[in-house]
Amino acid sequence: MSTESQRLAVRKTYKLYVGGAFPRSESGRSYQVHSASGDFLANAALGSRKDVRDAVKAARSAVAKWSGATAYNRGQILYRVAEMLEGRREQFAAEVSAAEGLPPAEAAALVDAAVDRWVWYAGWSDKLAQVHGGANPVAGPYFNLSSPEPTGVVGIVAPAGSSLLGLVSVIAPAIVTGNTVVVLASTDRPLPAVTLGEVLATSDLPGGVVNLLTGSVAEMAPWLAAHMDVNAVDLTGVTDSTLARELEVAAAENLKRVIRPSDPDWQADPGLGRMLSLLEIKTVWHPKGV
Repeated sequence: MSTESQRLAVRKTYKLYVGGAFPRSESGRSYQVHSASGDFLANAALGSRKDVRDAVKAARSAVAKWSGATAYNRGQILYRVAEMLEGRREQFAAEVSAAEGLPPAEAAALVDAAVDRWVWYAGWSDKLAQVHGGANPVAGPYFNLSSPEPTGVVGIVAPAGSSLLGLVSVIAPAIVTGNTVVVLASTDRPLPAVTLGEVLATSDLPGGVVNLLTGSVAEMAPWLAAHMDVNAVDLTGVTDSTLARELEVAAAENLKRVIRPSDPDWQADPGLGRMLSLLEIKTVWHPKGV
């Protein structure tokens, strides 16, 4: 028997992605992840309340640097993410195929669409303020200027069914405008999210801008929605109407912005709605002629 045939493959240890690092869950727990056909794929970290708090802390610490970067620089980094993701196209296609039960060609097409989505949002980074900001006509000797600014820390429940394209479609519009995010990956299909974390860690994105947690959405989401240092929550991936209602009530405690649950066609034109829903409009008055 040849040496090659005796070799055991190196099994990947799936961890969280928090603050630019890959910690295990502080609880030490894990859970089994299965493919769409029921085959065992891996053991993923089962995130806890403490992991949510750590992720929010990391996201908050990254806000100043990320929101203070130039829009052009943020666009460069998102484009770099697209480059790195495309370089691992085969791996992502295999993970999406297993997670969603798709033929390899369809899974590869979704990976290509995810790459293209990063590029699309990267292109908007230095254009959105021109489209949705500007000088306002006022009756007086003043300049009145409106400019979109990031909301801050955004908690996201990723789509339950679209393990990569949907995931990218909720992360990219949040961070391109200067927000930082804490993302709860799909409970049943978390592996593409973990691999995306590896891409983000090698693509010039500052640590803490994106934090990815795997585990039970029902367990972690209430702590994320109620956290007083989170400024907005995107509940797109919440499929339980009772849980969604509880999360909206929790978010109201500190007047968080809320994107309600939905199941859009992720392959359709995303439009500007998600970017605009996570922005504040700052208006400045400045005297002129003085």
